[in-house]
Amino acid sequence: MSNTIAKSALWVTISEILFNLSGFIIHSVLGRVLGPADYGRYGLIVTLTTMVIVLIGNGIPTAMAKYISEIFETDPRMVLQIKKQAIKLQMIIVGAITVIFYLSAGLISKALGDPTLAPLFRFSTLIIPAFAAASFYFSYYTGLHKFNTQATLKTIRSVMRIGFVIGMAILFGLKGSLSGYIIAPFSVFAIAFLIDKFKISKELKSHIAVKTQNIASLPKETSFDWKKLVNYGWQIVVFFLAYELLISIDLYMVKAILHDDVLTGIYNASLTVGRIPYYIFYAMTVFLLPMMSKSTAQNNHSETTRILAQALRIILILLVPMIILLSIFSLPTLELLYGQKYLAGAVPMSILVFGVGFLTLFYVLSFAMNGAGKTKLVMWIASIGLAINSTLNYFFIQKYGILGSAIATSVASFVIMIIMLCYLHRDFGVAYKIRSVSSVALAGLGIYIFSLIIPLDKKFFIIESIILLGVYFGSLWLLREIKKEDLTILQNLIRRKKVVEVEQELSGNEPSA
Repeated sequence: MSNTIAKSALWVTISEILFNLSGFIIHSVLGRVLGPADYGRYGLIVTLTTMVIVLIGNGIPTAMAKYISEIFETDPRMVLQIKKQAIKLQMIIVGAITVIFYLSAGLISKALGDPTLAPLFRFSTLIIPAFAAASFYFSYYTGLHKFNTQATLKTIRSVMRIGFVIGMAILFGLKGSLSGYIIAPFSVFAIAFLIDKFKISKELKSHIAVKTQNIASLPKETSFDWKKLVNYGWQIVVFFLAYELLISIDLYMVKAILHDDVLTGIYNASLTVGRIPYYIFYAMTVFLLPMMSKSTAQNNHSETTRILAQALRIILILLVPMIILLSIFSLPTLELLYGQKYLAGAVPMSILVFGVGFLTLFYVLSFAMNGAGKTKLVMWIASIGLAINSTLNYFFIQKYGILGSAIATSVASFVIMIIMLCYLHRDFGVAYKIRSVSSVALAGLGIYIFSLIIPLDKKFFIIESIILLGVYFGSLWLLREIKKEDLTILQNLIRRKKVVEVEQELSGNEPSA
């Protein structure tokens, strides 16, 4: 366990960037290869199967990661027992959900107003067990804090899904692209299994042998109660169900209400590009859940508050310019990634990115709350957001089309973000510095005004974005929101400084001798 969090953070962040970049490459190419209509159908199928995967991939496996992260250093003997119980439960759940999804394909298609989708939904059923198997090992390695192994697998998965999904789509069209989503994760699962068998398991057994040399230091070995996994896991599943519906219900309702594959494809393009911040910040969830689990299990309240406050500050500083730039350059971004057939989605996207920004903050902090055991609270907040989003979408889509859907999602996202921030303050005493929020807001407003004063040709929007980012971070430096200490921490992350030293710097303390 000698890997530093600094080194891990670097590799996981890079792997997440590569993974999300591969997703945008896939969407961009498929949008052009399949055309708006088939791309809209592709979006519906992949979004729904992905939602099912997220549910079963983050219930029991996330519970497993939580409990393993709490005890793997103090009593590593329990790791294999927890893993064994999780595998049994996961196999039962995945098998049942796969069968149910296959049998429900006709009903789902009728609900969306397009019975021709049924054969495609049935075929896509095979994606569920393939993804669930790969996701299981990601959670297992998270619990063991094997972030570097996890990052390696994520990078391999990025390369494989580009090759298989795009390659099969070019050869066989829509059905071929779905085949790629089956082959790629199954290949990653095979690699993850071999790594576990020949590397991780051996390291774990060696760690157990070292620990058990001093028998008195370890509690008496007992079996792990599988009910703990279920009790924690079902709440995670409900949370992810509500959350995945929250971020996807607009796409389903656009299809169900407007009955237009082309508009569904255009909206799917806007939604995919608008989610760029969400995909980037997902890397933070990999660290927050085990870190929060550990600090709360040790009743270290000051550490818990510090982790949350630091996470909030990082998200605020980095998220604001992403949202503003994507909103400003929605038209050229869509044209670059998808082509001129999708430009009708530019205005909805310019609004939708704000909603996705609110959702990103909510999502990252939800993982922190889940790690702290506040799973029911997060579940209820997400459910409230789903109810608001569904209701608003029903009325707004009928009146304003896909623009109305973007507005509805943004309003619902803002509401649950505010609720989450209030509970963070109540339960953990996280303070929100008015000066910091004002500085970031002022810098964000500055780059928006700057873009209006000095507009460049849309062909050079990437160059203009880089200039505006320079203006943004320069403004924060002048406002002293970004300080020399922040640059020092960044340097230490790049240099892979030891975790104790980095954590002490983050909390404002000098490293001990």
